[in-house]
Amino acid sequence: MAGPSIVIVGGGIGGLVAALSLLRRGIDVELYEQAAKLEEIGAGVQVSPNGARALFALGLAEPLMACSCQASGKEIRLWSTGQLWTLFDLGAESERHYGFPYLTVYRPDLLDILVKAVEREKPGTIRLGRRLIGFEQRGSRVYVRFEDGSTVEGDVLVGADGIHSRVRHGLWGQEKAQFSGLVAWRGVVPAERLPPHLAKPVGTNWIGPGCHVIHYPLRRGALMNFVGIVERSDWQVESWTARGTTAELATDFVGWHEDVHCLIDAIDVPNKWALMVRDPLPRWGRSRITLLGDACHPTLPMLAQGAVQAIEDGFMLGRALAEVKEVEEALDRYEAARKDRTARVVRGSAENAARFHNPALADPAGAAAYVDREWAEERVRQRYDWLFRYNVEDAAM
Repeated sequence: MAGPSIVIVGGGIGGLVAALSLLRRGIDVELYEQAAKLEEIGAGVQVSPNGARALFALGLAEPLMACSCQASGKEIRLWSTGQLWTLFDLGAESERHYGFPYLTVYRPDLLDILVKAVEREKPGTIRLGRRLIGFEQRGSRVYVRFEDGSTVEGDVLVGADGIHSRVRHGLWGQEKAQFSGLVAWRGVVPAERLPPHLAKPVGTNWIGPGCHVIHYPLRRGALMNFVGIVERSDWQVESWTARGTTAELATDFVGWHEDVHCLIDAIDVPNKWALMVRDPLPRWGRSRITLLGDACHPTLPMLAQGAVQAIEDGFMLGRALAEVKEVEEALDRYEAARKDRTARVVRGSAENAARFHNPALADPAGAAAYVDREWAEERVRQRYDWLFRYNVEDAAM
C-alpha cells in the first residue's frame, strides 16, 4: 500500500471506521485493541443520516440495512399521564429530507459489520490483547509500547481509545472530568416480552422533570433498546459495564407511567453509568499524533451523536491523509475540519438535557404548551438540519 503507515489504538466504532476509510484509500493501517476479543456492550446506537451517508460511502449499505431498523415514526410521551404527541418525523421521512435513512442498530451488530469489512480489506489488520502503556515520536516516526512488552512503529498514531484515552493522557496529561449530575441506565429487551403497543417500531422519548426515557427498536424489531437518564448525585462511576438492578432502576422512575415500568421490568440486568463532562481540548493532536471520537470530544448522549461523530471523524481522517500529501498538514486539516462541528454537538447535547428535564413538565397542562412549542417542526429542524445534512464526502478539508 502507498502513503504513510497508520497505527490506530482502539477497536471501537470510530477506530474501525478510520481503519476502513484509510484502507479503502490504499493507506496501510494496523489497529491495536486492549481487549482480548472485540465486543460491544449490548445496547443500541442511533445512526442518523449523516452517519448513514458515511457508512454507505464505505460500502456498508447492504449489511447495515439488513440488521438495522428504520423507525416508522417518532413520538413524545409525558412521564406521568402517558400523553402522546406524534412528532414531525425525522425517522421514516429521513431519506426524503436528507437523502439517507435514520437507522437504529444493535451495537454488537455494527461492530461485527465493521470488523468484517476491515478484515476483508487487509486480513490481520486488527491485533487484540494490546494495552497501550506509552508512545513517543522520534523524527518522522511514532513508537508505541504495549503492556505485553511488544512495540510497533508507524508514521501516524491515532488515539481512538475512548473516554479514558491513554493517548490523550500521554499528549495532554490527566484532564479534569466533572460529574454532570446525570446517571444513565441502559438495557435491551426482547420485543416478545412487551405488549404490542410498546413493541411497535417507533422511537419514543418520555420526558419529565429531572428524568427522561428513550426506547427504540433494534434488529428489525426483535429487540427494544431502553435508555433512562435521571438527575442524581450518589453514583459517579463512569463505566459502561457497571451493573445495577431493575429494582434500583424502577426506584429512579417512581411515579412514572406504567408503560415505563413495563419496559424496566422486562430488562434482565440494566447497566448504569455516570455522565461526566470535560472541557473541550484546545488541541486534539500534536505533530504526527491525533485523536478521534470520545478520546477528544466526549459528549452527553442527548443528541444521539456520540457514535456518529466518531464515524464522521474516522471517514474524514481517511480523506485528509489521502488528499493532503504532507502528513502533519493532513492531521492539522483533519482537526480543523472537525473541531467546531463536534464542539457544537457537545453544546447541543447539553441543551437537550435541560429541554428533556424541564420543570414545566411536572404539570400536564403546562407540559402540553411546552411540548407544542419545543417540538414544533420549525424548532426541530433548527436543532437537527445542520447535523443531518453534513456530507463527509465533500465537507471542506
